[in-house]
Amino acid sequence: MQKPWWTQLYAQVLIALALGVALGMLAPDTAKALKPLGDAFIKLIKMVIAPVVFCTVVHGIASVREAGRIGRVGWKALVYFEVVSTFALALGLVVANVFRTGEGFNLDLATLNAASVSDYAARAKADSVTGHLLQIIPDSFLGAFVGGDLLQVLLLAVLTGFAINAQPEARRLSATHAIESLGDIFFGVVALVVKAAPLGAFGAMAFTIGAYGLGALVKLGELVATFYLTAAGFVFIVLGAIARWCGFSILRFLAYIREELLIVLGTSSSETALPQLMHKLRAAGCAPPVVGLTVPLGYSFNLDGTNIYMTLAALFLAYATNTELTLAQQLTLLLVAMLTSKGASGVTGAGFVTLAATLSAVPGIPVEALAVLVGIDKFMSECRALTNFIGNGVACVAISKWEGALDEKQLAAALARPSSSAGAAPDERPAD
Repeated sequence: MQKPWWTQLYAQVLIALALGVALGMLAPDTAKALKPLGDAFIKLIKMVIAPVVFCTVVHGIASVREAGRIGRVGWKALVYFEVVSTFALALGLVVANVFRTGEGFNLDLATLNAASVSDYAARAKADSVTGHLLQIIPDSFLGAFVGGDLLQVLLLAVLTGFAINAQPEARRLSATHAIESLGDIFFGVVALVVKAAPLGAFGAMAFTIGAYGLGALVKLGELVATFYLTAAGFVFIVLGAIARWCGFSILRFLAYIREELLIVLGTSSSETALPQLMHKLRAAGCAPPVVGLTVPLGYSFNLDGTNIYMTLAALFLAYATNTELTLAQQLTLLLVAMLTSKGASGVTGAGFVTLAATLSAVPGIPVEALAVLVGIDKFMSECRALTNFIGNGVACVAISKWEGALDEKQLAAALARPSSSAGAAPDERPAD
């Protein structure tokens, strides 16, 4: 029997988002005081992301006797990520040139509060490409879990998975079963935490509207609208074409992950729905080893929304400050963005930091101009997170099909029925 609509998680989150917007508009001070609700939910989810990713990746690799297959999946994932991410960067560049968003803004740098971007500039400097490569290696095994760096956790998981894979058969099976059981426990924790998603989404949205107001959207509405429309075009046209090649409808896929999309919308962070995405992709017929490797890897190397934002916002600032960029400078911007966008995490504000890093590396556009985007970055972050999240889901299905590890009948069956609860019990997942 179908449960009443108001008992479904997606409906509860949607109602919570609407109430958050209303409270933010009617009582801004009260709404801003609810920020801890959103922060607490995000912390609860992030608390279990590292162990979920670790157990999923280790189990996936340890279950495959052909170790070379894991390397093959990794290379295919990186090739896919690079091609699609570069296309996203180029799309932002083309749209900015066609619509010339920001032209006539005549931004006066002397009137800007440069101090408002100082923290972002400092983080951008710390998150340089070289520095990030060194940070992939944790100081200790447990240090990766304490810091919550997904790339560090992924590195440890890959090494542990291969180590278990190399053990004698009896020991390998025993260790694999233990990791699988541990993973089920952490998925159970996720199922409990996700029940608080409506409360977290309400607090986060109320704070956003109360702190920044809808006025920020009006002032820079042209950029916000252009970005949202470009991102939507990327999802429905580019990712839609990839989905069609894989044999499924992008609209049905969006309906399948609608609960997770609403959680991402409410929290402005794609990481808050990472465990649920991995669960649903496995339930939709993607092989566990492919899910375990491509999804965490995609959160650092396949950020389509962030890529579109970076080139679009960079050219917006160029037009707004009347900075002329030659074709060579724009291509340089594209090449630099290809590097700076790698390794950006899925948390709120990461896109702003990578944009600061890109502008710092490309002479011409003044970094101080970023101050004009601070007020709307929260609204932009929501679209970045949603696009990143959808892109990683489609990427996993595409790479699974490319690898010949996609159960297309199971995928069709999963997308044909209504979205299952994001908090489904671990034992409801298909056997590996």
